[in-house]
Amino acid sequence: MPIYEYRCQSCNHDLEVMQKLSDPELSDCPACGQPQLKKLISAVGFRLKGSGWYETDFKKGAQKNVAKDDTPAQESKPAAACDGAGGCGACPAPAS
Repeated sequence: MPIYEYRCQSCNHDLEVMQKLSDPELSDCPACGQPQLKKLISAVGFRLKGSGWYETDFKKGAQKNVAKDDTPAQESKPAAACDGAGGCGACPAPAS
């Protein structure tokens, strides 16, 4: 269940409320009683990075990767600085 942040526009009281997605927005401030609560937009508390869900979770024994990869491994190349001219290999070559 998500946690939403609210701020009263009358008294500037801040609060966090755990609500279902289907619950209606709150309107009455618990501090001053005025119907001035507004839902705030805030950043999420976590970020998922990488190619999958927590790779270290759900491992069995000496297993290195949970997902089986059928594609052949690519050769590792040193990263080159991109100049936008197509010389790095990642950008398309400029049209002549």
